[in-house]
Amino acid sequence: MFDEVKIYVRSGDGGHGAIAFHREKFVPRGGPSGGDGGRGGDVILKVNPKLNTFSPFQKRIHFKANSGGRGRNKNQTGASADNLEVEVPPGTVVRDAETGAVIADLVRPTDRVTVAVGGRGGRGNARFATPSNQAPQIAEKGEPGQERWLLLELRLIADVGIVGVPNAGKSTLLSVISNARPKIADYPFTTLEPNLGVVIYGDRDLVVADIPGLIEGAHLGVGLGHAFLRHVQRTRVLVHLLDGGGENPLADYSQINSELALYDERLGQKPQIVVYNKMDIPTARERWPEIEKALKARGVQPMAISAATQENVRALVQRVFQTVETLPEETRIPVEEMPVYELPEEEQAFTITHEDEGVFRVSGRRIERAAAMTYWDYDEAVMRFQNILEALGVSAALEEAGVQPGDTVYIGEHELEWSE
Repeated sequence: MFDEVKIYVRSGDGGHGAIAFHREKFVPRGGPSGGDGGRGGDVILKVNPKLNTFSPFQKRIHFKANSGGRGRNKNQTGASADNLEVEVPPGTVVRDAETGAVIADLVRPTDRVTVAVGGRGGRGNARFATPSNQAPQIAEKGEPGQERWLLLELRLIADVGIVGVPNAGKSTLLSVISNARPKIADYPFTTLEPNLGVVIYGDRDLVVADIPGLIEGAHLGVGLGHAFLRHVQRTRVLVHLLDGGGENPLADYSQINSELALYDERLGQKPQIVVYNKMDIPTARERWPEIEKALKARGVQPMAISAATQENVRALVQRVFQTVETLPEETRIPVEEMPVYELPEEEQAFTITHEDEGVFRVSGRRIERAAAMTYWDYDEAVMRFQNILEALGVSAALEEAGVQPGDTVYIGEHELEWSE
C-alpha cells in the first residue's frame, strides 16, 4: 500500500551578482554596472484532485528547482528561475522528516505549500558603490537554496468509511452502492489499498471509502494496521460491517471498536451504523435474531443486509445519508500558502568546535550562507566577510575559544586561515 513516502526537496540557488563596469566610447570613467543575480526557484507541493495515491513517487523522490541566472553588465538582473511544483493527492499530510513536525495538511484542490524557498540573487557591484568607493570590486554570490527531507502521509478524504474484519464484504458493498469497481474475491485480505466510491442518492452524493480489513493488534501496526487506521481519521461516519458468515460477529464487533479507540480515541466516538452482512447465507440469516438482540442490548440499532444480493442495501444508503445530514458542519482551519522560513534566532545562532590542535569549525545557517555567497577572489569581498564575522560575534567567540594567527577555521565548505 503506497500511502507514505519520504522525498528530498531542494530549492534553487540564487544567481551570482556580477562585477562589471560601464564601457562606452568617450566615457573614460564609466561606473560600476554589475547586475544582481536572479532568484532561485521555490519547491511547492500542490494538490492534484485526480491523484489518490503516492504511486508517482515510486519513480522519483528527489526534486530540485533550478537556480537563478547570473547578473550581467549594464545593470541587467539575471533571470529568476521558475518554481518547481510537485503534485500530491488530496489528503496529504506533510511532515519534516527530521523533526516529525507537521508542515501542512493539504486537502482542498487549491491547497499548496512552499516547502523550500529559493535563494535570493547575489547583489552586483553596482549595489556597493559609495561616495568613497566609486569603483567597488565586490559582489555577492547567490544565496544557496534550502534542502530538506519530507515525509508525506496520505489520509483519504471520505464522508463515510466502511470498516470491519477481513472478508466482511466491504468491497462488495462499496461496489453495489457506488461507482467504485474494486477487485473482489472470497478470501481474507483481498483489499490491500483503500477504495473510494461516490454514492448518489437523489440530488446528493457522498464519498465512501472501503477501509481494508482490520485485525487484532492493528493499532500497534500489526499487518498494515497503522496504514489502514490512518484513513479512518478523516471520515465523518463509519459503516461497521459485520461478517454474518464469520465465526463470532459479536467478538469481531468488539475487536474492531477496540482497535479504533486504541489508535485514536476520537475514532471510537465517531457515529457508527452497524450492519450485519451476508443474509444470503442460510446460517447467517438463522442467527441474525440472536445477533440483533445482543447488539440492541448494547444500545446499538443494527440492520441486516446482503451486499451480494443487494437485500436492504437501499435502506442502508438512505440511513447513511440521513446520518450524515444530522451532523454539524465541520470547521477546518484553512491551509494557506506558507513559505518555510527559519526563525530569526536560529538564523543568528552559531557554534564553534575545536576539532584539533589549531583547527576550528564555525557552524550556523547564517554564517555558512554568508560564506557561500562571498567571492573569495576579491579582497573587498573578503574584507566584507570579515565585517560580518565581527558583527555576528563570531570573531570574538573564536578568540575566546583560543584561535591563534595561522590556525585553520572551517566555515561550511570553506577553509580559512585566521589572521589578525
